[in-house]
Amino acid sequence: MALSISRRIARSFGSLSALCFRASPIITAPSFQTSKLSGRITGDNLPHAECFSFSTGGPAFHGFRRFSTTILTPDSNGGAFPSDLLSSKTVLTPERTIGIYEDLVFPVTNFHNEDHGFMVLAGDVFDVPIRKDIIHRVVRWQLAKRQQGTHSTKTISEVSGTGRKPWRQKGTGRARHGTLRGPQFRGGATMHGPKPRSHAFKVNKKVRRLGLKIALSARAAEGKLLVFEDLEVPTHKTKNIVNYVNQMENAKKFLLVDGGPINEKLKLATQNLHYVNVLPSIGLNVYSILQHDTLVMSRDAVNRIVERMHTPINR
Repeated sequence: MALSISRRIARSFGSLSALCFRASPIITAPSFQTSKLSGRITGDNLPHAECFSFSTGGPAFHGFRRFSTTILTPDSNGGAFPSDLLSSKTVLTPERTIGIYEDLVFPVTNFHNEDHGFMVLAGDVFDVPIRKDIIHRVVRWQLAKRQQGTHSTKTISEVSGTGRKPWRQKGTGRARHGTLRGPQFRGGATMHGPKPRSHAFKVNKKVRRLGLKIALSARAAEGKLLVFEDLEVPTHKTKNIVNYVNQMENAKKFLLVDGGPINEKLKLATQNLHYVNVLPSIGLNVYSILQHDTLVMSRDAVNRIVERMHTPINR
């Protein structure tokens, strides 16, 4: 049985070698070896030819291969690259590693999609490791600090009512009471109720600053950070902003950040749009960045934020 199989294999390789003789000369590859168990062909170098030969220690067999592994470069004189080897698929480059403090190069544009060159973003501000625990701490700190804390309830001394004892101490069969303003009576006081106070708690400045860096790095890593030359609009008409927003894909809410005071035309153009908000760079915070899926910053705003992040912390 094994002999008949070997003869069939030999005849099949013989037909292939005959085909190779018509196409191109045979090139012997002594570095090729075959495994007796698996039948795989292994080798260190593939010949630049349509045919090659290999041996198992006995008679040589001729193999047929369709493709060549020769690398064509612009300097090589091997002619045009074979069309059947070209692929129409887009080559996907590996994603960059996030959080290695690497400077980022971003294109600069404006509301008219004009090219204004490139801008280098500092890696220690826009490419820091993402930490959700820091974001959680900073957001809780922001929400607690902005809480008004004006809640108030009336104690027994603040409730309106008489101070007379409602009935005598003994003899009525009823429970003894000394006032009708107690918490057990309707319209009475509230015990241990809330009083006006501040809900703020302390978070170190380093942690707050790190939270803002993480939020900016997250938007840059997601591709949701846009850098504009400026935020100038021709008129105060809302349609100017609406037309630009309609051109954006996969964007629902925009946060526009300018370096200095907000331009009056931009403020009027965005005040009727609930999905577009404007902030100066001094007011940029973590919670506002998380509320908007797209962050648009002017060149001046980026410079001011980087300068603020690099300023030493006063102790």
